Amino acid sequence: MRYLKTSLLLIVFLVSSSCQSNQKKETTEPVKEIKKELAKLSQEDLSKYETAYFASGCFWCVEAIFESVKGVKEAVSGYSGGSEQNPTYQQVGAGLTSHAEAIEVYYDPEVISFTALVQVFFGSHDPTTLNRQGPDRGPQYRSVAFYKNEEEKKIIEAYIGALVDQNVYDGDPITTEVTAFEKFWIAEDYHQDYEKKHPNNSYITNVSIPRLNRFKANFGEYLKEDAH
Repeated sequence: MRYLKTSLLLIVFLVSSSCQSNQKKETTEPVKEIKKELAKLSQEDLSKYETAYFASGCFWCVEAIFESVKGVKEAVSGYSGGSEQNPTYQQVGAGLTSHAEAIEVYYDPEVISFTALVQVFFGSHDPTTLNRQGPDRGPQYRSVAFYKNEEEKKIIEAYIGALVDQNVYDGDPITTEVTAFEKFWIAEDYHQDYEKKHPNNSYITNVSIPRLNRFKANFGEYLKEDAH
């Protein structure tokens, strides 16, 4: 088991299916609905929420994980880390852009810290597999921790240092990119809350839900009441 357990890192830091398997079955849809949802959040005073950005494989999985965490108001699937404008799922999934599948996390810093979100990020995927996560392969599935300022960068780098010092991955090098955040492109509407909407999808049952359950088993104290 290469997923990180909470207790170890709390102590340290305080001192086959594919995500693309349904690509041809889906049609590109406008992102109007998710924008409507974000507009609703704005009306609920979105300004009190901070944002954080991560990439660690298929965004269906990553979105579901972060949405189960207390203090997280919303997690949005999208694309980041590349230079191309207006990327689409077909382009990113085929490796035709420099973007990674990523998520935008809206969180309440009075409930959960950025440090804790970094712990959730590393504890819910294998950061030693270069350009791969589970059955998904390619740079679009690479591990990336984005930072918006120097403080966040220091937190990420210190956490990686703690992982290395504790030899959590048995000497395997951590391949996670620590990258300055520039732009997040919201993914097509049908990708939002994909796990909730498609519980019987083969990728969801064989990859996404098991990954979520592994996270829940190790991070029970971080879960929302209805996520247990």
